[in-house]
Amino acid sequence: MSQEMNFRIESDLLGELKVPADALYGVQTQRGINNYHISPVKMLDFPDFIIAIAYVKLAAVETNHTLGVINDEIAGAISQACREIVDGQWHENFPIDMVQGGAGTSVNMNANEVIANRALEILGHQKGEYQYCSPNDHCNCGQSTNDVYPTSIRLALIRMNVRLVGALTGLISALRYKGDEYSDAIKMGRTQLQDAVPMTVGQEFHAYANNLEEEILNLERNVKLLHEINMGGTAIGTGLNAVPGFAKLCAANLSKLTGEGFVSASDLVEATPDTGAYVSYSSALKRLAIKLSKICNDLRLMASGPRCGLNEINLPPKAPGSSIMPGKVNPVIPEVTNQVCFKVIGNDTTVSFAAEAGQLELNVMEPIITESLFESLTWLKNAIETLTEECILGITVNRERCYEMVKNSIGIVTALNPYIGYKNCSKVAKEALVTNRSVYDIVLEKQLMTQEDLDKALDPAHMLHSHKFTLK
Repeated sequence: MSQEMNFRIESDLLGELKVPADALYGVQTQRGINNYHISPVKMLDFPDFIIAIAYVKLAAVETNHTLGVINDEIAGAISQACREIVDGQWHENFPIDMVQGGAGTSVNMNANEVIANRALEILGHQKGEYQYCSPNDHCNCGQSTNDVYPTSIRLALIRMNVRLVGALTGLISALRYKGDEYSDAIKMGRTQLQDAVPMTVGQEFHAYANNLEEEILNLERNVKLLHEINMGGTAIGTGLNAVPGFAKLCAANLSKLTGEGFVSASDLVEATPDTGAYVSYSSALKRLAIKLSKICNDLRLMASGPRCGLNEINLPPKAPGSSIMPGKVNPVIPEVTNQVCFKVIGNDTTVSFAAEAGQLELNVMEPIITESLFESLTWLKNAIETLTEECILGITVNRERCYEMVKNSIGIVTALNPYIGYKNCSKVAKEALVTNRSVYDIVLEKQLMTQEDLDKALDPAHMLHSHKFTLK
């Protein structure tokens, strides 16, 4: 290594390359920077990923130290460097594009070089003096990109999932709050966009909350699959260059450091190319996105109008809705949430294709799987928080409008089935539709029920739940 102005010269298999003098990364990271100008998304945009790989490297060096592979001095310096990264330091030294070739080798070497150079500083040496602490020989000891990279991805996903569940829990609470607030607001339920039977706004919002609560359980089921790791498998799962006992001890150390219950895969050769856990977790994100988008569709429908739509609810006005139509306000928060959901659904397709594209003992498409999952998690969390704070909590209900539609609806005739039969109800409904008269008036006119019985049967509160009756 030699110094030149504000650069230092490092070398690797392909030759020499200039590296910024103050950078903790080295030649292989610099090659990654030079090679990949694909996306605007860098590793440093995902602190959880940087912290995850630092934890993995910390678990590895502690394992190697316990097994007598790395001496106290070097192990101590590497450990300190890893802990500093976990604490949020040096993250600017991870400028690698998330979308890359090489199955994540540039990411692994980025971490190895940053940790090695920081360890060198701790030991009193200069950056690049790798004879004292090597990115490959020490920081990558007993490891390969092919076990470090997927293990780091899994830990990052687990950490990010916690925040997604937190945001989702907040949305569910907001929906329940609105459900309680409008538990007595009668409205017309609809199927196929046609009048069905009455319900309350509260029932509708509680149903949304229950629907999304299922997704917390589904996310937690699928995130458990991410706890099986292949550390110690090295290149293809055979464990070449890792000492005996490394795999299980490293998994135990990583569990102790992170508080997560990681386990070493029973078959490391099988686990190394396997991307099944990513597919399952991505599918869980897609399922959440589909449900969330459906709820936003409903909100936009219920808020349509205000004069020529349903106009059942009012969404908080967030911006003028048109550059040409004065007074128009659009449902922008549900709209942006819909679009995020579309992105998540598309990312799931990307994950599926990338998982299928794996060949033999490695899936080299993990970088795009990683970027897609990280993007889905980040966007979903942000969208859910925005929907909660900027929309759900500010929703109000137009009670009179809702009740008026119930009274004028032909759909309430369904409640008369047990009393006058399906055939009579069909005749009443048809006549009401043709003559534009009320179901109530027609039933009385045809003397199908007494007024007292009819009032009881068509009491909106009576139609909100099951009740006893006897067929005639």
